[in-house]
Amino acid sequence: MTRISVAGGTGQVGREVVRQALSRGHAVAVLSRNPPSAGSPEHHDGATYFRADVTTGEGLAEALAGAEVVVDCLEGQSGKALRQFAAGGALLLAEALEAGVGRAVLLSIINCDQSTYRFYRSKADKERVYARSQLETVTVRATQFHSLVARLFAAGSWIGLIPVIRGARFQTISPADVATALLEAAVEPPAGDRHSLRTVGGPEIEDMSALARTWKRVTGARGVVAGFPLPGPMGKFLAGGKNLAPGEGHGRETFEGWLEKRTENL
Repeated sequence: MTRISVAGGTGQVGREVVRQALSRGHAVAVLSRNPPSAGSPEHHDGATYFRADVTTGEGLAEALAGAEVVVDCLEGQSGKALRQFAAGGALLLAEALEAGVGRAVLLSIINCDQSTYRFYRSKADKERVYARSQLETVTVRATQFHSLVARLFAAGSWIGLIPVIRGARFQTISPADVATALLEAAVEPPAGDRHSLRTVGGPEIEDMSALARTWKRVTGARGVVAGFPLPGPMGKFLAGGKNLAPGEGHGRETFEGWLEKRTENL
């Protein structure tokens, strides 16, 4: 049994890391600025929840006490969280080192260091923080989640248009498959490399329009699938196929299979 601290353990991937770790018999501590109440979807019986904040350091020492590994699933989408994303990672690692944690595993995004998109830049900055750490670190880069494209389709369908980016292909992956990769990295024997980087991708590469048609069929939603150009850094990233990992199709759950289990939430 390994004692694992999960930072961001109430998010869509973090929750899965917690669930899978508990099912394998590991002891789990969850770090969150707003710990969930018992009975909520974000709460897993058997895990210990701590109120902790990587931007201030509040609660980190208590949450990391006795941990052998920390899994960082934190996100910084906008505002202060985005501006302090890399610095928060540095503070988390410093506290982990002080607590005697041996390994840190980071969730990141495929080829984030090859984009000028601000959110991706913040991910790349945090990767560099982990690569400089005195701890053993593993960075797991994932392709886009199934939920990302599903949310885009659902938002557009409200006005009768299901948007697709012209020429874009995706290799979407389920949060559960990403969580499996993170947990495997957390508990595997030391490989001898202080800092390592790996990529996990979904099981299929599909045109976005094909994903939209699958989404319509499975969910029963109405709307016209409409193609749009996407300018800017993200458009360039997708046009270059930087969001794909053809040789790293580790995910098992297809977009269609994921949708069929989750139509009530989409």
